[in-house]
Amino acid sequence: MSETAQGLWLLIVFSLAQKSASLRVAVWRKLQKFGALPLGNSGYLLPNQPDNREKLEWLATTIRSRRGDASVVEVRGIDNRPDRALKEQFVAARQREYRELLQEIRRASMTVNATSVRVPKLGRRLQEIIARDFFCSPLRKQVEIELDGLRKAPASPRQPDFLKSSAADYKNRLWVTRPRPGVDRVTSAWLIRKFIDSRAKFAFAPEDKRPPHAVPFDMYEGGFGHRGENCTFETLMRVFHIRNKRVARMAEIVHDADLFDDKFGRREGFGIDAVMKGWAEEGLRDNELLVRGMQLAEGLYRSVV
Repeated sequence: MSETAQGLWLLIVFSLAQKSASLRVAVWRKLQKFGALPLGNSGYLLPNQPDNREKLEWLATTIRSRRGDASVVEVRGIDNRPDRALKEQFVAARQREYRELLQEIRRASMTVNATSVRVPKLGRRLQEIIARDFFCSPLRKQVEIELDGLRKAPASPRQPDFLKSSAADYKNRLWVTRPRPGVDRVTSAWLIRKFIDSRAKFAFAPEDKRPPHAVPFDMYEGGFGHRGENCTFETLMRVFHIRNKRVARMAEIVHDADLFDDKFGRREGFGIDAVMKGWAEEGLRDNELLVRGMQLAEGLYRSVV
């Protein structure tokens, strides 16, 4: 029998330095992401599973490194909260998250270009909830079915004008994308610079403030972006007929990291994505994020197998 089946739980108890407001928020967000159940002032509870133990031990280490105190203890049971009641609380918490996600999926189904714009984000949200759905909420299957239906919905007949142009039209151009670039955008910028436009310049702008005559990529409307089940990197590779074995493998890595659908079973891109998020939290400017991300992409290109 598993530890959870025997009624074992993990409880993290901690105290923070009085002036650790930022750490307090960070710890709370981590526990929310883990799906931990608050037990009043006693601490936070998770099922006793190896991955949960690792998460809590690392969190405790972080708290202690910031002059706080933290312990992770194994609990067989809580006298005023039977195991069954605790499991029901975990399930109820996930039910709320699944219901909110269902509402977003149904709203997305009513919008234009829902498949290319919203599905990747919704898919990531679903995977995050599943990761903390320890006791298999009955709503999970319904969400998966409706999201799959949205993913397979016909794409809008509107096609970006750029897709019909020749590669020669993209020399010495300004390319624009959204601020705070992630794994798909930095690898796409690398692909543009290496195979499409060696003198490409890049800018960042919201949808309604694009520079005139700039070529949009990974924007929600127009230009080169998600097409059907393809991420922006894949769209660029196909439109410009880039036939390179290493690029093809990179496309699989970027796809899985960006769309979070595990289509190719490639996990390497999640490392790049995590590094990009870490740099973003440091407050780096968009241009610096892009430069560093493109360096990571070049390293991936040289090492990919």
